Amino acid sequence: MEIYLLRHGLAVERGTSGYNNDADRPLTDEGERKLQDIARAMRKMELDFDLILSSPYTRARQTAEIVAHGLKARKELEFSDSLTPDGSARELIESLNRLRPKPESVLLVGHEPHLSGLISLLVSGNRGCQVEMKKGGLAKLDVDLLTNGSCAALAWLLTPGQMRLMA
Repeated sequence: MEIYLLRHGLAVERGTSGYNNDADRPLTDEGERKLQDIARAMRKMELDFDLILSSPYTRARQTAEIVAHGLKARKELEFSDSLTPDGSARELIESLNRLRPKPESVLLVGHEPHLSGLISLLVSGNRGCQVEMKKGGLAKLDVDLLTNGSCAALAWLLTPGQMRLMA
């Protein structure tokens, strides 16, 4: 299985008037523009996903929708509370393992520090490995058998700047 992890794009800052609930903070106009470039880069990389699974938080949902639209993959877009900032890696892994048919390629869209913690857990078996996911950054993990521990190899980690250069 290939697992791709995408951090949401640039969003309205915490504490901005009108957005008292963290889950409601949307992408900024700049964040949307940059994500469109990132989606173009993903298309040029010929990435294709059996499933796009996103946090339901507004900024992550918008990120997933921009990418899904750019890749013409809207029908594969779903949402999971396991990808929120306080989401459970164990629940996420269990839900991915329950999918039938088993997907070969999955894009997970979420937040920090949850995504970098997930990368660390799947690569090293614990959350001690320091990984930095920039907003709009994309990582690829190669997984033979998905478990709640060391089961993956980090194939690559791209910054949003690198992605935009490919667009």
